Amino acid sequence: MKNRTLILIAIALTILCAAFIAAQGSSYVVKLDVSGVSDDAGDFSVAIDQSTDSVTLADKHLEDSTLYMKFRSAGEGRALVDVDGPDGYTAFFRLYSHKSGILTFNDYLGDCTGSRIIPFAISMYLLLLLYTLYSRLQNNWRGSLFRYRNVFYIGLLIFLTFLLIDQVLRAVNYQGLLATLKDMVQAAQGFSFITLPVAFVLSIFVTATNIQLMRREGRNWRNMLGCFLGLLLCFGTLFPEILYRILYANPVIDIHNERGIATHVEMLAECLAGTLTSYLECVLIGTVILAVAAAKRKPEPDKDYMIILGCRMKDDGTPTPLLQGRVDKALEFARQQKEKTGKDLVFVPSGGQGADEPLTEAVCMKNYLLAQGVPEESILTEDRSTRTQENFRYSLDLIRRHCGEGDPKIAFATTNYHVLRAGMIAASLGVDAEGVGSRTKRYFWINAFVREFIASVAAEKKRHLFVGALLVAFNVLMVGLIYLSNSR
Repeated sequence: MKNRTLILIAIALTILCAAFIAAQGSSYVVKLDVSGVSDDAGDFSVAIDQSTDSVTLADKHLEDSTLYMKFRSAGEGRALVDVDGPDGYTAFFRLYSHKSGILTFNDYLGDCTGSRIIPFAISMYLLLLLYTLYSRLQNNWRGSLFRYRNVFYIGLLIFLTFLLIDQVLRAVNYQGLLATLKDMVQAAQGFSFITLPVAFVLSIFVTATNIQLMRREGRNWRNMLGCFLGLLLCFGTLFPEILYRILYANPVIDIHNERGIATHVEMLAECLAGTLTSYLECVLIGTVILAVAAAKRKPEPDKDYMIILGCRMKDDGTPTPLLQGRVDKALEFARQQKEKTGKDLVFVPSGGQGADEPLTEAVCMKNYLLAQGVPEESILTEDRSTRTQENFRYSLDLIRRHCGEGDPKIAFATTNYHVLRAGMIAASLGVDAEGVGSRTKRYFWINAFVREFIASVAAEKKRHLFVGALLVAFNVLMVGLIYLSNSR
């Protein structure tokens, strides 16, 4: 479904809700529990205090220990209603009669007849958005797993699913327009609090794994990304509570006045922090889901070439366990393909020579392949590359020269945590390749998730900025309406 269609449906649902409320909202029935007070509606007096004739009492009756009072809008204004009964019984509430003729209970944007359609309309629209996103994800996934847009779709699906669940629960226990507005701006904040224990444990775990990573791979800012992200998510979740406690004890800024602007500015800051943190958490979860899916996905057994991405070797020129794992994974796939289809493939070990390495990574892998019984004619050596982009670019040039005309089917072998990033890089270079991943230490996984999260946000920054702007605008609008209601 196109974006323009979604906008038109949103406008149509808004008009439908407004028309439904306009048709039903000119009257409102107030229900009071008077069990044990009296069985006669005549024992209860209703006094309406109003500066203008804005509200009239149309009907009053008692049924099953509940006093029903039906009020009608008669003009614009506010009415204070006192209900007195036997034995000192008393009740007090407000009614607002709007210029449009709609009558609301207790708040300017309080409950009104027909307003229950709003949470149901929101739920329906969220369902439509989820269906549209899921369809786009499916199409994108079928086209290629290795697209950062898939992370965007998965993250947004998780975020909207939580909002839908919250909205359905609110619709069942509907408490009026104002309560709905407050629930809507606080829903995402609730998600961040639910995930706070996970974020807290994750930050500790990430810090521990980052220490392991730095000990083995060296100290640099890239190996600290996971720690920084975990702390950021924890801070974003705790920021609303921290802000509230600071302002609560501040004599200059008064947040104790529920109708004051300072209270609502503080509410907006809390909601924005909670909403944006929740959205980022959903994108991070989407990154994890896609990375795991990429690592576990098995390519079709119809490949012509297998690119093996190089990494550091031992000082004696033999593969490290990490590098050997990649080659072994390539050999395993080749054996499985041969058993299933009878088709052989050509290995393309890819990797240049580092300053402290005795030979090129490609030659190191070639020697290992030869030792495993792979014939030399089934090996193409790419020994110029120094990074993943060059691995694919130079290997693809080599493959095209080797196969001549045609469209060769390519797979690549790397470590499991690196499959998603390698696949993304290959896709960006126009290489249609599927990956297989060898197992490795868990501390590599955490940092890989964080790097992919940052890379996905950067790659789809326009979409994320657009969603972020929508969330900011939505929160500003909702808090503005809450302030309007509370200040009347």
